[in-house]
Amino acid sequence: MIDRDNEAANGISESGPLKSYRVVELGSTVAGPFCARLLADFGADVIKVEQKEGDAVRSMGKHKDGRSLYSASILRNKRIASIDLRLPAGRELVKQLCAKADIVIENFRPGTLERWGLGYDELSALNPGLILVRISGYGQDGPYSQRPGYGVVCEAFSGLREVTGDPDRPPARVAVSLTDYMTGLYGAFGATMAMLDRVRSGKGQVIDAALYEAAFSFMEPHIPAYQQLGHIATRAGSRLPGHTPNSLYTSMEGRHIHITAGSQPVFQRLAQAMGKPELLRDSRFSTPAARVRNEEEMDAMVEAWTQSLPLVEIEALLEEAGVPASRIFNLKDIFENQHYRARNMLVESNDRKLGPVTMANVVPRLSRTPGAVRWPGRDVGEDTYQVLANELGLDEEQIAQLIEAQVVHAFNGNSHTNIKEA
Repeated sequence: MIDRDNEAANGISESGPLKSYRVVELGSTVAGPFCARLLADFGADVIKVEQKEGDAVRSMGKHKDGRSLYSASILRNKRIASIDLRLPAGRELVKQLCAKADIVIENFRPGTLERWGLGYDELSALNPGLILVRISGYGQDGPYSQRPGYGVVCEAFSGLREVTGDPDRPPARVAVSLTDYMTGLYGAFGATMAMLDRVRSGKGQVIDAALYEAAFSFMEPHIPAYQQLGHIATRAGSRLPGHTPNSLYTSMEGRHIHITAGSQPVFQRLAQAMGKPELLRDSRFSTPAARVRNEEEMDAMVEAWTQSLPLVEIEALLEEAGVPASRIFNLKDIFENQHYRARNMLVESNDRKLGPVTMANVVPRLSRTPGAVRWPGRDVGEDTYQVLANELGLDEEQIAQLIEAQVVHAFNGNSHTNIKEA
């Protein structure tokens, strides 16, 4: 738990439902850092332990003036301590941090923590209430557990990639680390459930979150369909199989809009908006099951209608009729959209070099104890001195010795060298 008396000195926010919990993040790249970021957004004091050369996520995505724009968001709300886990002295420091933590998050290959003397048995002996979130490609056990697994690779193994994209092309991918985000979300969900259990039992536990299992869980409708019918799901493009019309259609000027009108009441409203009420009396389209059997003809009719009109007119007609639809938004559309502005979904946080950096606001919204973006991702080692001094009680001389031995790395925003500058 956090020492409330030291909270202001540590720069920890007093808002959010997790404000009295401490998290140590040992993960890297996307899944582990995203899991910790979710907890940080809701007030947890997250201490990210990072190597001197920096988390790989700092090299991903776009950069400006040598600064990672991705890390500004995924490392937000965290204190960054640079401690070398490859050295015994570094591992001892991390063990001391974990002994005072509520949650530890890691996404190394299974067995790595055990080789470092930081396995759950060792850590829970010092801290029986500790919750350890373990994110890996294939899980902590099983014949594939030692395989290296990135999100997109485990997505392929899960079957999710097989149903992503157009049927006449190879499987596509979403241009974000989708499975890493899924698994990070499951990890944070597991951690909060474990904290609820700890209130009753007083005991911690391990959350085993596998990338492939997170992705596989999204295959939910296709699993019983194979077991019961032998149906092997594959790519359907922009359609949702078994629910028609529910696809992407093209406007007069070549823009795209997704219309979802598979249920009977919504299809009735779509038919009226299209000026074709007779579709409701056509046996090919009069029921949901009939439309599924004749989806090619159904989609062709909707496409012919959308191609006859400009996008804004299609949107107006569908909105008036109460038919769920949206043009395909890009980031420019989003930044200019009134609903995003009204819901404050784009939030700015000041970076010391870049100034205001826009990122997605905290999700979900809590009415009484909301989360918040308190600061953007900091530099490697920016909080090393503070963490070692305030959390582990080390004095200036001890920290200077650790820096000299390259066990830790400290950075004060101007220099990476001397402890007196930190």
